[in-house]
Amino acid sequence: MDVNAAVAAAAAIAGLCTGVIAVLAFRWSEREQKRPTRTSLHTDAVLPPGVDTVLSVLRSSAVVLDESDSVVKASSAAYALGLVRGGKLAVEPMLHMARDTRRDGEIRQVELDLPRRGTGRGEALAVSARVAPLGSRLVLLLVEDLTEARRIEAVRRDFVANVSHELKTPVGALSLLSEAVMDASDDPEAVTRFAGRMQIEATRLTNLVQELIDLSRVQNDDPLEDSEPVRVEELVAEAIDRSRQTASAKQITMAAGAAADLRIWGNRGKLAAALGNLVENAVNYSPARTRVGISARRVSAPGGDLIEIAVTDQGIGISEKDRERIFERFYRVDPARSRATGGTGLGLAIVKHVAASHGGEVTVWSSEGQGSTFTLRLPEAGAAKERATSGQDRVEEDDDRPYDTDPNTEIPAPEVLP
Repeated sequence: MDVNAAVAAAAAIAGLCTGVIAVLAFRWSEREQKRPTRTSLHTDAVLPPGVDTVLSVLRSSAVVLDESDSVVKASSAAYALGLVRGGKLAVEPMLHMARDTRRDGEIRQVELDLPRRGTGRGEALAVSARVAPLGSRLVLLLVEDLTEARRIEAVRRDFVANVSHELKTPVGALSLLSEAVMDASDDPEAVTRFAGRMQIEATRLTNLVQELIDLSRVQNDDPLEDSEPVRVEELVAEAIDRSRQTASAKQITMAAGAAADLRIWGNRGKLAAALGNLVENAVNYSPARTRVGISARRVSAPGGDLIEIAVTDQGIGISEKDRERIFERFYRVDPARSRATGGTGLGLAIVKHVAASHGGEVTVWSSEGQGSTFTLRLPEAGAAKERATSGQDRVEEDDDRPYDTDPNTEIPAPEVLP
């Protein structure tokens, strides 16, 4: 009897202890659920008042770290750049800067080249990182993407270097030729020969300066300024007239075919310059007794009808490597041939900017030994003004997709011009 009483008392005590433990565990769980989570990537409670609002309007990528190097707050741009992964700062040099700043309170800044995620080409992402203390326990990291700024600066340096080189060549030639004329003052034949060379170099210099002016205008001017409906037939005729003499000297036949009543909304002078450059290039880079064709048609597109103007030649063609760069300023496939034809390497860059400023694009199809086709696609007059204003359909950097037009395609209803 005493044994049974003892067992019952022990069971009662065990049940009471179990109940007390369960109640305590439940209360502890409730308290933990109400406590702010320090490991959250977007915890706002631990930030000083107003900091979250300031970070949300910053253009820089922002990351806030606590004393354990965990990410308390990070902007979407920081994730996009790959700075934060798994709740941690993924860039080791920045993490070391943050720890040093937390230790001594000094503001630090450094420029870094980071590997770009998602590309297998080893491209670097140039950034500027600045670290500063935020309160007593937090550290603020601001990261600015400098990649585009560096690219623009490199383009500017290359442009200045190329301009200097291109100007130096004809100027130097003129200087040497003038000395030769002076030394040959008693030889009329030599004077005539040197004077002819001087005229060629002066023309090359004039063309270079004019194309630099044209490139500056198409880059800076408003494309809608002085815009009007422009007849495609008139643009084609003007482009042919521009190269008629050169084509005649090389016995090149120019054939033009265009659907009736095609119009483009834009600046007539710039459109004429762009198409003229394409036709001039086709004539200059075509062998003698070949054919250059200019065709135009209306094509349907989701944003409205487009006018497609194709210039086709039977020249030497362009290699795939060169097709990737031909729209760059001063880039020439064959520098020696360009010197012979007076090319400056700016013509296709001007075409590209004119097409982009009018809401269109320029593309190229080419095959070595078979010729090339450059195609201008521009919005038709009507919806063109809205498309040019909105900046839709901007030109892509390098598009070498094949098109229906090739050097052997017959142009509908051609008008053969001698």
